[in-house]
Amino acid sequence: MEYRLLGGSGLKVPVLTLGTGTFGGKGHVMFNAWGHTEGQEATRLVDIALEAGVNMFDSADVYSEGNSETVLGQAIAGRRDQVLISTKATFRSGEGPNDVGSSRHHLTRAVEGSLRRLGTDYIDLFQLHAYDAQTPHEEVLGTLDDLVRAGKIRYVGVSNFSGWHLMKALAVSEKYGLPRYVAHQAYYSLVGRDYEWELMPLGLDQKVGAVVWSPLGWARLTGKIRRGHPAPEVSRLKDPLNLEKGPQVSEEYLYKVVDAIDAIAAETGKTVPQIALNWVLQRPTVSTIIIGARNEEQLRANLGAVGWNLTPEQVAKLDEASAVPRAYPYWHQAGFAERNPFPTS
Repeated sequence: MEYRLLGGSGLKVPVLTLGTGTFGGKGHVMFNAWGHTEGQEATRLVDIALEAGVNMFDSADVYSEGNSETVLGQAIAGRRDQVLISTKATFRSGEGPNDVGSSRHHLTRAVEGSLRRLGTDYIDLFQLHAYDAQTPHEEVLGTLDDLVRAGKIRYVGVSNFSGWHLMKALAVSEKYGLPRYVAHQAYYSLVGRDYEWELMPLGLDQKVGAVVWSPLGWARLTGKIRRGHPAPEVSRLKDPLNLEKGPQVSEEYLYKVVDAIDAIAAETGKTVPQIALNWVLQRPTVSTIIIGARNEEQLRANLGAVGWNLTPEQVAKLDEASAVPRAYPYWHQAGFAERNPFPTS
């Protein structure tokens, strides 16, 4: 397993992180669609991950109403020193007016709840699950500073921020000597490349590592969807809620990308998801990508994305097939490549 520094921190993380959104399967219909792994099955997945060198596990307080963290905590019991735990908070976790957001009140309670469910006294990477425009950065970062000083969290990051959200927060950190976000958990895939427009250059400039979620394009790059083939009977893409809330991808664009992946699969002997994951791992700023698995077979298949690399020619083919017109001002900036080049390292 390859390990990379998490952004500008000294923490090394595996290039693959096991996401535990499939653990629990409780509450919100979306989490039932992801999976409901529990007990011995969850422990078995953790065993396989650790055997492969995948020692980082990602969760969130809203996954299965906290049950994902509970199942993960049980699966790592007795071996906390062998793992890195990443979890998140900000989304609504109750009916009260303060059971949402990144206020001191909510974040403090969220961290205490996560620690209790995980059965640990510290979280390695704690991330804000979304941007809270109603809480000042000074309050958010001051709270995180207190939690770091108390030993309850070790590194801080964000998720789903826009570029100006993240840059403003980093400026506040620098001004007041507060913890800096070293990770940005962001959506990025061969069929979702918006991350490259602003967040990737920001990550390079400010040393914020990408923790990539849904690197298979919201289940579109599993190898089950391709031109001329019927859609799979069982897929989270058939859930209306996921279709409405998830990233939109046109059929023809998806088929074009999968056609290119299929051609490379024939050259390499690798699967569609393995190629899609490997492509993401070769992009600038990417520290780790989150892989999910409902069962042992899926996990072992995803582990096959590492230990080899696509050639520069193959990467170029995939880049070309997945390229899309950029929004303003990014298309204008791309025309000034002499002084505004695309990130390469």
